[in-house]
Amino acid sequence: MAKGLPKATFTIPMMMMMTTTTTTMENGGGGGDSCFELPEGCIADVVALTGPRDACRLSLVASTFRSAAESDAVWERFLPADYKDILARAVPDSKPLPPASKKDLYLWLSDHPILIDRGTKSFNLEKSSGRKCYMLAARDLAIVWGDTPTYWRWTPLPDSRFLEVAELVEVCWLEIRGKISTRILSPNTTYAAFLVFKSTAGTHGFEYLPAEVAMGISGCEHKTTAYLDPVSGQGHQNQIVPMGIGPFRRHTLRRHVAQHREGDNQYPKVREDGWLEVELGEYFNEGGEERELEMSVMEVRGGNWKSGLIIQGIDIRPKVDC
Repeated sequence: MAKGLPKATFTIPMMMMMTTTTTTMENGGGGGDSCFELPEGCIADVVALTGPRDACRLSLVASTFRSAAESDAVWERFLPADYKDILARAVPDSKPLPPASKKDLYLWLSDHPILIDRGTKSFNLEKSSGRKCYMLAARDLAIVWGDTPTYWRWTPLPDSRFLEVAELVEVCWLEIRGKISTRILSPNTTYAAFLVFKSTAGTHGFEYLPAEVAMGISGCEHKTTAYLDPVSGQGHQNQIVPMGIGPFRRHTLRRHVAQHREGDNQYPKVREDGWLEVELGEYFNEGGEERELEMSVMEVRGGNWKSGLIIQGIDIRPKVDC
C-alpha cells in the first residue's frame, strides 16, 4: 500500500463493485457468483480495510454488508491497538459504562473525551478516522512562575474538562511548554497542537505583539507567531503603542510590532465548546520510533505586563481534510 494514503483508497472501488452486484441480486437480476456467497467473516475483513465512515455508509447502502459492517470484528480493528490499556488508565468518573458493542465504544470515545493519567490528560478518537486525540491539562504543562500565586492562580471552572485551569494574574514573561511522546500518537498521521484558553474582560498586554509558538521534536521545533488577543490581534496593523509604559519599553514594543505587521500569524478561533484555540504548529508522526514532541507558547520580548488569560491546556489532534 502506498505510504500516506488512506486504506480506503484501494478498497472502496472493490466495495462499490460488491455493492452493485448485491443490489442487482436483491432486485431479482441475474448473475453468477455474487458477494451473497461470501462468508460474513470475509466481508467483515474487507470492510475493516476501509474506515469507520465507509463502514457506516456501506451498512446503509447494502443489507448484505450490514451485519458484517456492524460486527465487533470490524470495529475492533478501528479502535487503537492499545485501547484497553488507555481505558485502564482512565479516572473512575471518566470510564464509559460497559458498551453493548465495539461500535458503541468507538462512537462513545469519539464524542466523550475521557480523563486519563490521574486527570492530567484527556483522550478521545477522531470520529472519521479513529486516530488518537489528546489534550494536556494546564497542570501537565510547564508554566514559568505557575506555582507563584502572585503571577498565576489555579481555579476550577465548570466548563473545563479538567479539575483546574490556570488563570494568569500578571506576568511580563509568558512561557508555557508541553510535551508528549510520539509513541502514544497514531502513526502516519499529521498532528496539530492548539493552545486552549479563554480571554477574560480583564485581559490585557496581548494587544500589540504576537506570541512565539512552536511545535516539533525537542530541540528542532518549527517556530511561528500567534496572537492571543482575539479582538486586538486581528487589527494589529493599525495599533498604536501607548505612551504610558515608559520610553524604553515603548521603543521595544514599537520595533517588534513593526516586525510583525506582516507575516503568517495565527489568530484565535472559537471552538465548539466555547473556548478559544490558537494553532501552535503541526508535526507528521511516522510512528515506530519514540521521540519527545514539544509545544510552546512564549511572549518575552516586549517586556510589558500581561494578564487575564485562562489556560485549559494544549489540544493535540490529527489534521482532518475537509
